[in-house]
Amino acid sequence: MKTALVTGASSGIGLAIACAMTQDGYDVYGIGRTFPELVPFHPLVCDLLDTRQLLQLVDAVRSERDISVLVLCAGTAYYGLHEEISPSKISEMVRVNLESPLILTQHLLRDLKRAKGTILLLSSVTAEHAAPRACAYGATKAGLSAFGKSLFEEARKYGVRVITVQPDLTDTQLYRHADFQPEKGKDTCLDPQDIAAAVLHALHAPFVVSEITLRPQLNRISKKNRSL
Repeated sequence: MKTALVTGASSGIGLAIACAMTQDGYDVYGIGRTFPELVPFHPLVCDLLDTRQLLQLVDAVRSERDISVLVLCAGTAYYGLHEEISPSKISEMVRVNLESPLILTQHLLRDLKRAKGTILLLSSVTAEHAAPRACAYGATKAGLSAFGKSLFEEARKYGVRVITVQPDLTDTQLYRHADFQPEKGKDTCLDPQDIAAAVLHALHAPFVVSEITLRPQLNRISKKNRSL
């Protein structure tokens, strides 16, 4: 049984991927801050901003299991005109969305080379397109996608597969700090389960699916009720 480490596993896309991989036969360790009451994998409570605790937690897992799949799903976003985004919010996005994947990959890369394992990075379509009112968030995802491209070329000769997933508007809590939300309805936004299915397809492929871009047919948003 292969062991996978998944960040952002307490909700949204990360939770969907962790559950799907568990059902697919992986022994999954999921990192997050607040988990649902019951999850079918090993929940590990940790704030990614605490690098020391994070690496200690990872070392505790790797002391008992050989990690062969690293799935980096954790992300946070703040929306608005760039002058309205505070330095603390910018720092949080950089650290969660970009710094923590770089650090975790560095920490586990030798293990993954020995295992000829897989690294999966959850980026965003904003990495490839202009993202007004999400300038800093888009910059972190552009950096993550660029990291994935370079890491693929660096690690492929060692048998390590690097997969970068770039989903569009998805029905998750990523937009909790925004004044908009994905519009409910058929084909208006992606479902986390669909992204998890695409990830499993890539993991089982006999070739490297180095980049996946997923988009809903309609891609619609709606303004939030300001009274809420």
